[in-house]
Amino acid sequence: MVRNQEVLQDVVIKFAGDSGDGMQLTGTQFTNNTALLGNDLSTFPDFPAEIRAPQGTLPGVSGFQLRFSSDSIYTPGDNYDVLVAMNAAALKANLGRLKKGGKIIVNTDGFDPKNLRLANYPDGENPIADDSLQNYEVIKMDVTKMTREALKDFTMGTKEKDRAKNMFVLGFLYWMYDRDMESTVDFLTEKFGKREDILDSNLKVLKAGYNYGETTEAFTTTYKVEKARMEPGTYRSITGNQALALGLIAASQKSGLPMFLGSYPITPASDILHELSRHKNFGIRTYQAEDEIAAISAAIGASYGGALGVTTTSGPGMALKTEAMGLAVMLEIPLVIIDVQRGGPSTGLPTKTEQSDLLQAYYGRNGECPMPVIAAASAADCFDAVYEAVKISVQHMVPVIFLSDGYIANGAEPWKFPQTDALHPIHVHFKTELGHHEDKFQPYERDENQVRPWVVPGTKGLEHRIGGIEKQNVTGNISYDPANHQLMVKIRQEKVDKIAEFIPEQKIDTGKPEGDVLVLGWGSTYGVIKSAVLELQAQGRSVSHAHLRHLRPFPKNLGELLRRFKTVLIPEINNGQLIKIIRDQFLVDAKGYHKIMGVPITRQELVEEIENYL
Repeated sequence: MVRNQEVLQDVVIKFAGDSGDGMQLTGTQFTNNTALLGNDLSTFPDFPAEIRAPQGTLPGVSGFQLRFSSDSIYTPGDNYDVLVAMNAAALKANLGRLKKGGKIIVNTDGFDPKNLRLANYPDGENPIADDSLQNYEVIKMDVTKMTREALKDFTMGTKEKDRAKNMFVLGFLYWMYDRDMESTVDFLTEKFGKREDILDSNLKVLKAGYNYGETTEAFTTTYKVEKARMEPGTYRSITGNQALALGLIAASQKSGLPMFLGSYPITPASDILHELSRHKNFGIRTYQAEDEIAAISAAIGASYGGALGVTTTSGPGMALKTEAMGLAVMLEIPLVIIDVQRGGPSTGLPTKTEQSDLLQAYYGRNGECPMPVIAAASAADCFDAVYEAVKISVQHMVPVIFLSDGYIANGAEPWKFPQTDALHPIHVHFKTELGHHEDKFQPYERDENQVRPWVVPGTKGLEHRIGGIEKQNVTGNISYDPANHQLMVKIRQEKVDKIAEFIPEQKIDTGKPEGDVLVLGWGSTYGVIKSAVLELQAQGRSVSHAHLRHLRPFPKNLGELLRRFKTVLIPEINNGQLIKIIRDQFLVDAKGYHKIMGVPITRQELVEEIENYL
């Protein structure tokens, strides 16, 4: 049969089904295949909050959104071109974001009376049997039946056979987008090589899905997206948590410090622990503690002993770590606290994204307890940003808070492998002996940047006391003197403030250095702000974009930059946190755009908001 092939520039696919349907695996495999083809890509996994919500219900829907393009892209897209719906609940939960005329690939077995009832459709209503989907192209496939048919000669139970349904859909999509299946064949072979029955069944169903597209006369067109024009180099698809782990490993290697991770599992930060535990060959030690307090306390102990101490968590866990964070500030030792933010307060929305821990990072400890705060802008940016967090921590003898979020942590994008020589050096100096004019070691004697010396316990002649009670300046002895306490508070603040001398000045990411509107962002709003600003600039509008990595201290030129614009707009996935700090520090009447729905801001809604100020 002669097939037509249509070349597309940009495609957004949403895989959706019950949490047991394997949509995350399907999306990940299609993403990895896309990366190998050289498309630019961006993903947004969408997990249910419940470990196992009732099958077929709306709370149990698991989704994976993928956008791939022959052009540079910065978000996973506002609306879908293709929706894969494995059951009625998946269709109902996602139909509102499918473009008019978009394709719906449905598993008809997931639209039986039971599934329709669980998805809260009225009795007698079936969207794939009536005319409610007439504005879309509906591709109906009984995936369950065809999967079982492909495995009819396998001595497996029906339940085990049905687990391969996602491979049928994946195979069909590989045919639909003119793809080679070898990357998934290799993945399955590596994953199930010791379970021949599972490997063979998945491969059989994968090929059955591909052949279904190839042999069914109803499908007359395949689609192709050309390679993106990207800077030459070696790329891989990477999630934020993976990039963060690799950034920590690189910082450990460049600094010469063995790394210790003290962690307690918490969504969406747990994958950092999983990833780092696989790299013991780099001298990485990982410790899964019994609770959040034990995790950070162990990391503090490792730093006191001369290692690179790191702890990972999310907002609820950072709340539990706060007393120990204050201890690290008082001790003035290196420590990196990684907070992968999620919806709150309390346990909140465990699997949904939010940027609502910024004020917690700034002020969420007892007493005057300043700490530098750094935020990553995207999945790939996690590598560079956490590397910089380590550099600041060890060179300024200060604990640093690193902010990511669920959108960054689980989303993927192409990442160009950095060259080792291109990484900035991380200089570490341990004091090993008394200086020429020292009669006795003074643990809180400082250099011109208010940085105290780092001494490995047990170093001969450099015995010293540290702890959580206020220190006497220079000697480190316990002190309750009022004037000394004020002095030490001022010194600790000055040390953090002085870091501004060692970080880059703030630059405009997109646009001119002055104009009508500056859209100022931080964290995971980077992609949507850049997309919206580029769209408006193409129309000749006077709008620019600046994005903050260093949130405390701010770059020293930030105030001057803000005053060059008539309006400063700050979009955030919270109820207005950075805007409070900007107004406080720079007396700028910044405007806010706040979305608190557990999902990212879309390009279209931000474009409309910016236009209000143009």
